[in-house]
Amino acid sequence: MSEADKMQATETCAEVPAPEPKSHPDIRAAKARPASQATGFGSPRDFLDNRFVYITVSARARGLAVGVNLNPDKECNFDCVYCEVDRHTPFEKQPLEVKTMGDELQRTLAFLHSGQLRRQPPFHALPDALLELRHVALSGDGEPTLCPQFAEVLQTVIHIRARGQFPFFKIVLLTNATGLDLPLVESSLKLLTPRDEIWAKLDAGTPAFMERVNRPQVPLKKVLANILRLGRQRPVVIQSLFALLEGQPPPVEEIEPYLERLKELKAGGATIPLVQVYSPYRPMAQVRCGHLPLKSLSDIARQIRANTGLNAEVF
Repeated sequence: MSEADKMQATETCAEVPAPEPKSHPDIRAAKARPASQATGFGSPRDFLDNRFVYITVSARARGLAVGVNLNPDKECNFDCVYCEVDRHTPFEKQPLEVKTMGDELQRTLAFLHSGQLRRQPPFHALPDALLELRHVALSGDGEPTLCPQFAEVLQTVIHIRARGQFPFFKIVLLTNATGLDLPLVESSLKLLTPRDEIWAKLDAGTPAFMERVNRPQVPLKKVLANILRLGRQRPVVIQSLFALLEGQPPPVEEIEPYLERLKELKAGGATIPLVQVYSPYRPMAQVRCGHLPLKSLSDIARQIRANTGLNAEVF
């Protein structure tokens, strides 16, 4: 069984349409245990006593991911209804300290490669395949490209990788695409290798639905323009989250314009190797938002493949 099949089998939603790949015995055993002890999906990020670097088991990473939180100040120009970050409760802001972040990343990578992670719940119950480091993500509690130290952070992560103390790891930028045109961000991204990836958010095809889901400070046309601009230079993975909003799935009339935006990006010359179709699985700050059943996600993915010719996978 491929790694993709193993990861597909760990989806937290129990409503699985036929045909689906049969799960590996290790995964089936894990699913029989409570979610927090089984796959780790849906569990809070584990900071290992760090301030800026965390680990998580990610379906889209197909295993273990190390994250760098570029926005401990929660700075974001989106206020997505499905976000796990509560931006409306007063909190103490802490600025990102690049040197501290670099030291934490170095220690975390050493910790992971030592095999000590298995001693920590919920990781002790995971199959070996889910404890393999898949990538280091530039992500966090906001939009990473808005971080004033974005370029310095990326350079630090690349420098740690270049030292060769650890096996090569892929760098992935998770972004809402609004800051991809910032000069310092744009120049910094040229340091990435072809093996690194950029995952750009696109949850809606109309400004009205984007306003309902993402509640942005930036218009949809800017997001699309930035994705197109970057996609003409290097491949861009599209990350599209669909959720239950007040118990209802995304309106059918909103799926067609979403598909049209994907077709326009492709026709405009953007290289899109994958569209990630997924739903929130961690606790969300907004109680009116819920997980969309896998059957519905699979239907959206089928429409993407049929109408755009792009590869789409459900996570």
